[in-house]
Amino acid sequence: MNDGENIFVRNARVEADKAWETSWTRRCILAAGTYFAVGMYLTFLHVESAWFHALVPPMAYILSTLTLPFFKKMWLENIYQNKK
Repeated sequence: MNDGENIFVRNARVEADKAWETSWTRRCILAAGTYFAVGMYLTFLHVESAWFHALVPPMAYILSTLTLPFFKKMWLENIYQNKK
């Protein structure tokens, strides 16, 4: 492979990684895993309504992923631009 082909392959890999990082599939897998782990932990501790209470961490995670683009935009416009 020459340098041009290497760059093309690398860029394709980077784009795929970025798509995965921002995908709803990844978010749902992480939220479900968190829900299951916390639910098991709370059940082990004999917490009443453990599976209901286990909803708090994954819902907080999903909420944070929904608000991060807003804060990223603010940061880019107000802080990152000032460093240039």
